[in-house]
Order: sequence, then C-alpha cells, then structure tokens
Amino acid sequence: MLSRRQLNTAALGIALATLQRAKAQTDTPTASASAQRNYPFSLGVASGLPRPDSVLLWTRLGGDFLEICEQCQRHMVIVRYEIYSDVALRKRVQIGQVTAHSDAAFSVHIHAQGLQAGQDYWYRFILGDAVSPVGHTRTAPALHAKPQRLRLALASCQNFEQGYFVAQRDIAQQELDAVLFVGDYIYEGMASKNLLVAPQRRHSKPAQGNACKTLADYRARHAQYKGDPDLQAAHAAHPWIMTWDDHEVSNDYANDLDQAYSEPQAFLQRRAAAYQAYFEHMPLLVGPVGSAMRIHERFTWGDLADLWTLDARQHRNHHACPDPIRGGGRVVLGCDALADPSRSMLGNAQEAWINDGLRSSKRRWKLLAQATLMASSGTDTPFGRTNYTDGWDGYPQARTRLLQSAAAAQVQGLVVLGGDIHQHIAANLRVHANDPLSPIIASEFVGTSVSSRGMSATLVQAMLTNNPDIVHARSDERGYALIECSPSELRCTMRATPHPVRQDAQLSTQAVYAASPDKAGVRKLNV
Repeated sequence: MLSRRQLNTAALGIALATLQRAKAQTDTPTASASAQRNYPFSLGVASGLPRPDSVLLWTRLGGDFLEICEQCQRHMVIVRYEIYSDVALRKRVQIGQVTAHSDAAFSVHIHAQGLQAGQDYWYRFILGDAVSPVGHTRTAPALHAKPQRLRLALASCQNFEQGYFVAQRDIAQQELDAVLFVGDYIYEGMASKNLLVAPQRRHSKPAQGNACKTLADYRARHAQYKGDPDLQAAHAAHPWIMTWDDHEVSNDYANDLDQAYSEPQAFLQRRAAAYQAYFEHMPLLVGPVGSAMRIHERFTWGDLADLWTLDARQHRNHHACPDPIRGGGRVVLGCDALADPSRSMLGNAQEAWINDGLRSSKRRWKLLAQATLMASSGTDTPFGRTNYTDGWDGYPQARTRLLQSAAAAQVQGLVVLGGDIHQHIAANLRVHANDPLSPIIASEFVGTSVSSRGMSATLVQAMLTNNPDIVHARSDERGYALIECSPSELRCTMRATPHPVRQDAQLSTQAVYAASPDKAGVRKLNV
C-alpha cells in the first residue's frame, strides 16, 4: 500500500513528465512540426471542482487534428476517457466517452461521479491513436470525515508577457490538495514593447486593436496560456478551484461597464464571449447563459473547512465617483458615494448567500476566496483619506456589512484569501479598519502575482504606514502562497522569487504567517 506522500510523489512525477514532454516538443526539429500540430492534446489536461464523490475532468482538443482523424466529423468528435485509482494505470474505475463540439471549441468537460471520498485518481483522454498526458486529481473528504490537513496553493495574476510561470512550476512540485486560483488567469490586453519583461512572450494578436474583444480573440489567448508547459504541469498535478477577476474580460470592468464607457449591450456581448472562452478552457461544470455565468461556489473539506469562492465583478455596482473620460478604478478623495449603503461589491443575492453560509457553517475554518485585498489600503492626507475605487475600499459599506454579519454571528476561524494587487500580504480585518478599539473579526492573506509586475516600494511603504492592520506587504517578488489548515492552525507560507521572473528562477520562502481558529488575527512565525 502506497502512502499519501508516495502517491503525491508519483503524481508530481507525472506532472513533471508532462512538462518535460512539452519542452521537448518546443525544441523538436522542424521536421516534426506537423506531428506537433496534429497532436490533439497539446493544451494539456486539468481537473477541478473536487467534491466528496466527484471531480470535473477537462481537456480541449487543439492543433490540426481534424485533418488526420478518421473518426472525426466536421463539427463534433468522440473523445474517450479513462479514470484509474492507481498511478500505474492498472486499476481502472471508470471509462466512457463524450462528444466534443466545434461550437464549444472542442472542449471536453467530464463530470466524473460515483467516486470514493478522499481518494487519489489518475485520468487520461484518448482520440484515435492519440493519448493525452496523464493527470492526477483527488476528491474531497466525506462531509463528516475528520481530515487533519487541507493544503492549497493560492495563486493569481499570471501575465504571459511579464514573465515565465515559474510559480506554476513550483506549484506542480508541491504536495497539495488543490490549487486555488483567484483571478486574472489571462490578460486581455497587449503591453507596449517597453513594458515587456519577457519580450519573446508576446500575447496573441487580437483581430482588431490591442485587446481581446471577440470569442475568437479570447479563445486564442486562453490557448496561448494553456500551451505554457509550467501551467500545464500545475493543472496536471492537482485539481483546481477557481474564481475570476477583471482581466479575464476587460481591465477594471464593473458589471456591464468597461473603462471606455462602451454601450452596455455591446460590452455584455464582449463579456459573453469572454465568459464562454473562460468556460471552454477551465475545469468547470456549467458554462454561461448569454453574458451571465455563476462562478461563486461552496466547497467542503470534511469537518475541517468550508471554502467559498466569490464573484466580485459580475454583480458589483459601478465605480463610485468615476472619471468622466476614462472609467474603471481610480484613487479618490472626498467621494460621498462611498458612504451609500446600497452599493455592493458582490450584489445583494451573493451577499445574502455568503452571510447565510457563514452563519450556518460548523466547520473549523471558514475560507473566503475572492479576487483582491479586503483590508483598507488608503493613505491619510491633509485633505482626507484616499480610496481606490476598484477594490474593497471602493465598496466600504459592503465590506462593513460582511464583517458585521460575521461578528454578529460570532463566526470563528474566518480567513479571507485574495490576489489582484501583486504582493504578498498578511492583515487583520476589523469592522472599523485600523481602529485598535474595534475587535479583529478575521485574518487575511493575499498571494503575490505569478508573473504580473508589482507596485513600487514607495507606494507599499505608504500603505503600511497608513494601515496598521496590514502587518506584512511586499510587492518586489512574484510567486504564490501555500495555505495549510490543520485543526489548530492555518499557516500561510509566502513563496516568491525576485522580479523580474527568469525562466530558470527558483522560489524560496519570503515569510510565514499563521492564524488560529478561535482567535482572529495574523502572527508571524520564525521558521
């Protein structure tokens, strides 16, 4: 009988083999270029939505496989799949087939049900004579199980043009239960050449302009990211739990409004295209209906943890005190609209949903996974306090409602997890931010970006000086955060490498912080 560690080591070996195969293909002589194009599983494999009895398995057929596939029709393809309970692929537990359609970019979403709780599985796809890389996944523990650990990689913000995905390479080599990705999986725009960290990693060119707007644009951009060998390895090694932020559609968009103040119906058409492409390339079960798509979900890990993914883009109110020329977030002073109690970051329905979930949860840890920093990060000036309107500071009444509701329900073990701001952060959350007389309600950890550039050290220092609730902040390194829950402690290990990211970079530990389930607040560990 193999131990859990041995099983994970084997799974990581598979992921690294996937990485090595992809790199080998990159270096293959031109004579084999046709074979590379015809390989249908060039975008890799992935799994997600780990439940006690099911997972979601994903692939998308790429290349020019239709030209050489005798079993294929013009608009549909039959793809087989196999699921095994051993790394040697001898104990097959499920086999089946599914039809991949051209109108969904030949993406494959298998809802594998009837699985055993807390079990490792290995899977692969088959089309004709072509066999996909083998992926590893794992179901969640049974609802009433008593697991002693939940280990997540918290990641976000991977701009293809601004560096290599060495953080994903490190994630692929970790022993994890899941990857928690909280937004900006792709970037929709194209950087000017003088802003490129890795000039050889140019974004795919949209049909018109410098940003993705059509379904074809978004599909090409997702496929470009999915072709990255480090990202493929991380997907093949672990199941993923996901939510989004803005760059999956358009920078700083709020509900039906973009930075250009496009006519709402026109922007919703763009949003529909972006959501469709997102679904086609992710291990998700349900896609969009028009321009709407549910991304917020609840996951359980035995009696140890509840994990909610929140959607902070689709349902939010428009930005307060907008610039009449250029929309989106901006730094404001004296914006009376911020005090409007009707404004919401999540929308009324999602607010009620998460409040009900927090009040009813009996599990040791309550983890809120959302896109950005919840702690206040403004600066005090002689003219008042600044607020950045695209983050939670732009929706302070909604933040207060959420934290007040948790306090009133005496919720313990509440930890907010985020991304977006391209820096590692540890913070305390209070109903009244930075007020030592206001009790700490929750702990917060934000992971730095996978590759996207961070803010200047001067701005980070100003944020720290003006916000004592933020106890750690560094924006000079790229990486991700390891989140490990046990019944007695949640530990955040900040993995990072100096910016700019190099292709051969190695990650190390920047800092380690912890939280307790029965006393909110973060504390630094000397490890």
